[in-house]
Amino acid sequence: MSVRRPPRFTPRRDAGLYGFERALGHGGFGLVAGVDEAGRGACAGPLVVAAVILRPDRRGEIEGLADSKLLSPQRREEIYAQVVAKAVAWSAVVIPCHEIDRIGLHRCNIAGMRRAVTRLTTRPAYVLSDGFPVPGLDVPALAVIKGDQVAACVAAASVVAKVTRDRLMVELHDRFPAYGFNVHKGYVTRGHSATLAMHGPCPEHRFSFVNVARLNGAPADVAPADVERAWDAGQRAVEGGMQENESEAVGGTDEYGAALEGVTEQAGVV
Repeated sequence: MSVRRPPRFTPRRDAGLYGFERALGHGGFGLVAGVDEAGRGACAGPLVVAAVILRPDRRGEIEGLADSKLLSPQRREEIYAQVVAKAVAWSAVVIPCHEIDRIGLHRCNIAGMRRAVTRLTTRPAYVLSDGFPVPGLDVPALAVIKGDQVAACVAAASVVAKVTRDRLMVELHDRFPAYGFNVHKGYVTRGHSATLAMHGPCPEHRFSFVNVARLNGAPADVAPADVERAWDAGQRAVEGGMQENESEAVGGTDEYGAALEGVTEQAGVV
């Protein structure tokens, strides 16, 4: 007597970038949102978290889609335009550097992921996040290691987050031209370190980061502790969506300049 095995929805290794979405679709999860961030490792500028739901059929596939880090700047812009045009829904949350200093990078990242998902104009049936689990969602979710390289919706979110943040860093270069934000985008490079040593940090640097704290005259091991202590005071603000620093744009617009003064959320729907 044969035993009937339950259906499996694990994507095959050779299923390609859309394998996760197809496997989840076979399991009854029609719309899958991908979530990713840009700017986590930078010592200046905002953290940007994006969420994207791609169409679950062939029409939703985007030629050339890949992890944003593997694409040239020009190609990222081209893929970004296709993503926002073809996606069922997309959103981007921009968290400014002073929130990162006040509350902590990881907590801002997780809170930003939650808000990016909840701000989607279409509710997903499932959420895939890049690397970090996202607690507090009202739908099933899975953290995928290197998700931006193996899941199309996460790759799309990585492109939206990266392009949004790069544009913001170019705007910051206009305000603080000495630092070269348009080149290194706030990440720690030899050139960025040299200008930091020469000019000291600007208001858009993350003072909780060791390299910035040292140049600001604070002991390197004090700033992270101060950030953790600030968590108690800032927990309600983050869990409530950082309302005090929030502004919002809805309808698929590409306005991002206001994010320099607070948390800007963008949402689009096709």
